[in-house]
Amino acid sequence: MFCPSRRSTAVATGLLLTLSLSTACSSGKESSGEDSVGKVDGKISITYLQKQGDQEYFVGEAAGAKAKAKELGIGLKVVNLGNDANKTVSEVQSAVAQKAKGVIIVVPDPAVGPQVAQTAKDGKVALLTSDDQICTTGPDPAKCGKDDLVSRIGFSGAQMGNEVGKRAAAEYRKAGWKASDTRVVSAWKQDVTVCGDRVTSARKAFDAAVPGVRTINVATDNTPTGAQDKIAATVTANSKVKNWVVWGCNDENAMGGVTALQNAGIGPDHVIGVGLGAYLACKEWQTDKKSGMKAALFINGKDVGALAVQTMYDKLKNGKDFPKEAFAPTTMVDHSTWKSSGLTCS
Repeated sequence: MFCPSRRSTAVATGLLLTLSLSTACSSGKESSGEDSVGKVDGKISITYLQKQGDQEYFVGEAAGAKAKAKELGIGLKVVNLGNDANKTVSEVQSAVAQKAKGVIIVVPDPAVGPQVAQTAKDGKVALLTSDDQICTTGPDPAKCGKDDLVSRIGFSGAQMGNEVGKRAAAEYRKAGWKASDTRVVSAWKQDVTVCGDRVTSARKAFDAAVPGVRTINVATDNTPTGAQDKIAATVTANSKVKNWVVWGCNDENAMGGVTALQNAGIGPDHVIGVGLGAYLACKEWQTDKKSGMKAALFINGKDVGALAVQTMYDKLKNGKDFPKEAFAPTTMVDHSTWKSSGLTCS
């Protein structure tokens, strides 16, 4: 997933957040064992476990969570899981042992979902995910029944991908490129469900606007260097392609692709990068130098962290059921609009 950090928005988080409940039918079956978690009297303590906690988006998410916890007067512990699936399970066990009342988690690997959910259920701890989905009954959320998905706070992958695809198509039309001279690179970590949602929607939106451009799917680890290496190999294997469109699960993939193309000697007039996050893209726009990164969808981790903590608090303090999903807002930005959007580029 997806993302900005060390920055604040111009509008208060409370005014920005919008709550969108999924329209999927429910059998009434509770996921993650939340039916065993009652209202809490007295002090509320929450543990927030994050993959890649030093990534800019997640630093911002942690800051938003801490600010909201302070506002609500509750205890919050934030743990960086890195990319360690084993640490994920042990930290959930630790949260249970330390009498946390709720756990919010961004998993490094969705395969740990069933074990995480069972551990939380056995420990009578409310479980909520942010950003990435997990399933209570299997390792792959994409193959999970809707009632077996743990409630999630984040962004709508389909909506985000749609915005990315539409903007890429608009930039393509503006450039006047031909389909025969162009390839789309779509890059993402392919076992992350929300990533698949994003790139699939981007492709559909792009094809609907400008059909006929061939797409090359590139599997990455969702890091800038990982994406750069994989996309560089793709560019080498397609050396006769004149123009390139690049998008992915996050800014890391898009920026890695733009860098790979630049290193291959392909100028910015022949590259359309559309990021997702804007926290790396904005660094390209701090001068008037031309860049292949043409736009990015601004997503604010602070909003997600704050909304996740508020949602957990409402459950524990007031007995309010988790929504199946709740979404924070997004804004498309570019060289001319990123500053006025409230994005602060570190």
